[in-house]
Amino acid sequence: MGFVEMLKSILYGIVEGISEWLPISSTGHMILLEKFVKMDVSDAFFEMFLVVIQLGAICAVLLMYWEKLMPFRFKGGFSVKEGAMPMWGKIIVSCLPAAIVGIPLDDFIDAHFYNYVVVSIALIVFGILFIVIENRNKNCKPRVLSIAALTYRDAMIIGVFQLIAALFPGTSRSGATILGAILIGVSRTVAAEYTFFLAVPVMFGASFLKLVKFGFHFTKWEALLLVGGMLTAFIVSVLAIQFLVGYIKKHDFKPFGWYRIVLGALVLLIFAL
Repeated sequence: MGFVEMLKSILYGIVEGISEWLPISSTGHMILLEKFVKMDVSDAFFEMFLVVIQLGAICAVLLMYWEKLMPFRFKGGFSVKEGAMPMWGKIIVSCLPAAIVGIPLDDFIDAHFYNYVVVSIALIVFGILFIVIENRNKNCKPRVLSIAALTYRDAMIIGVFQLIAALFPGTSRSGATILGAILIGVSRTVAAEYTFFLAVPVMFGASFLKLVKFGFHFTKWEALLLVGGMLTAFIVSVLAIQFLVGYIKKHDFKPFGWYRIVLGALVLLIFAL
């Protein structure tokens, strides 16, 4: 039984590592996976597990982008890297809408919006938007070609799109922020990178809140399951981020839009039956 549960934990980590960074909704995939692969744990632990394994995904971002994310330099004495504080200022601005509106509504969202109908609709609607916006921007030259070129107004608009993802499970945090960034003229490469950076405080905060709600009293087996899921999410996230960065240099996001539409329809069909 223990070995089987660990395999399930690893499977959830694989799905988290892939779907967290590709704009396809980790929530939608987790709901679908939960339908067929149920872990033999308490409901409270499982709810916390689904969120906290994101820490593994975040550690992948920290590993791959440490030089860009770390605002301080220690070689030859302590100093602040040029451009680091403005970048983190913009990240904080982007986090404000979700922090101000999303955190107080967290329990309400879980109770009323975390269901297959809302997730499916969000998958389909944002899938359509990806296709429409990519077609609209096909011959447009991006206005923003680096994170340094983002304005605080741009950061706030991206933050509002992130809030939409916080309010409606299935939207996809990465999908919403990338879509919002592209809509205001940010290049795909910058949109994806900024989304990676933006995830650091957002997902750390979400994981911390879930841990506080659950409490820190794990059984040894629960701790092993959590670590197994996080470690798997970390390894898979490194590969997923590398794939996405390479993909967007030559392709647009329309295939992800079509995938979301098909997945949303599939989720509706499976649960309806």
